Amino acid sequence: MTTLLIRNARLLVTMDEARREIAGGAVFARNGVIESVGATAQLPHDADEVIDATDQIVIPGLVNTHHHFYQTLTRAVPAAQDAELFGWLKTLYPIWARLTPEMAFVSTQTAMAELLLSGCTTTSDHLYIFPNGVTLEDSIEAAQQVGMRFHAARGAMSVGQSQGGLPPDSVVEGEAAILKDSQRLIERWHDQARFAMLRIVVAPCSPFSVSRELMRDAALLARQYPGVSLHTHLAENDNDIAYTREKFGCTPAEYAEALGWVGPDVWHAHCVKLDAAGIELFGRTGTGVAHCPGSNMRLASGIAPVRAMRDAGVPVSIAVDGPASNDSGHLLAEARLALLLQRVAHGPLKGPAAMTAREMLEIATLGGARVLGRDDIGALAPGMGADIVTVPLGDIGVAGALHDPLAALLFCHVPRVQHSIVNGRVLVRDGVPTTIDLPRLIERHNRLARRLVEGPSHWPGAA
Repeated sequence: MTTLLIRNARLLVTMDEARREIAGGAVFARNGVIESVGATAQLPHDADEVIDATDQIVIPGLVNTHHHFYQTLTRAVPAAQDAELFGWLKTLYPIWARLTPEMAFVSTQTAMAELLLSGCTTTSDHLYIFPNGVTLEDSIEAAQQVGMRFHAARGAMSVGQSQGGLPPDSVVEGEAAILKDSQRLIERWHDQARFAMLRIVVAPCSPFSVSRELMRDAALLARQYPGVSLHTHLAENDNDIAYTREKFGCTPAEYAEALGWVGPDVWHAHCVKLDAAGIELFGRTGTGVAHCPGSNMRLASGIAPVRAMRDAGVPVSIAVDGPASNDSGHLLAEARLALLLQRVAHGPLKGPAAMTAREMLEIATLGGARVLGRDDIGALAPGMGADIVTVPLGDIGVAGALHDPLAALLFCHVPRVQHSIVNGRVLVRDGVPTTIDLPRLIERHNRLARRLVEGPSHWPGAA
């Protein structure tokens, strides 16, 4: 058995049912599960791993519910910098068609390192393009080396341009093959157990890249297996709405409902343009939303109605989205954007009260856990997974804000956390990842990114 003790926190934020905030707090865990939380003097004084959190705030690990790891390779591509969603995709699809298994592996580790350094301990990833022998195992095996808790979404595109879809035909797959591979992955990798480190998600990409039949059949497949969730993009911008109305004669929410894509086992990314009826539907059915403020701003898609969703009972979470549209994977920074955007969206009279720092931290922890269908993460309480983050309070970014360290996390900018712990294992210690060589990873990643963006003429051995 292994034990972990974090003690002497300036403030320990539990996010438990009572939302306790404990000055001088501590947390004790055994074999990756929290046993006790309270004042330092009340907890055990020894453990196999002891972390002194003096002058640090301790919070539950953040949960990221939508990402595209491979897009770390195509940040800030010049031709796509000033495009809206559809134009941005059309520019990048031909580049992504050159993705290789090595690129998928390395980009997964790069994305996970960035998330860990920003306080995220559980993440989903939506991989929907599989050229050149790429498989979901490339991401799964990379994630296992890093040690993050991972919901791996088997995405898919099946309707190419020749059939009225957005992606080029060269990057789509046959629907029978998609369903067969999704079933294979579930049966090989999905872990429904409490504290699972890996779960599989069935995730056709979007209404404009797959058929109604694939959406329907994917939902039927996922629901044959306990704990397998469904995920897709929905109602991201005005063009997305127009496409759904033109092709299917309905709103995105109506489209989702007709195909079985509502319920507590479903979450949709973006939902920037979800209308009042859609919000009511999602609230009534417990259908989740991954809010991606940075990407929505970058692509000028709009501001998602998060306040209205929360008020209607919609499960809402925070996500960084793909680094080619964000272009960041810093989850604490994303939560800060979400907090500020809801205030902007509601104007100068109601805006400042539209979202608080404490509610936003709840969305980024418990909200993410709920959207992913988990009740074992998101809070520091006995019986919960030992996913714990400590943030230093001595950095210049929070200077002058120590009268409320929790608010400082969301209103100020935190460049890097002190420790990130997943399942009781320290994956970031004193601001440095422990399971990967970060400088070497970055160098390898940059080399692969150049190869991907600039094309085969820059590959080794090219004439």
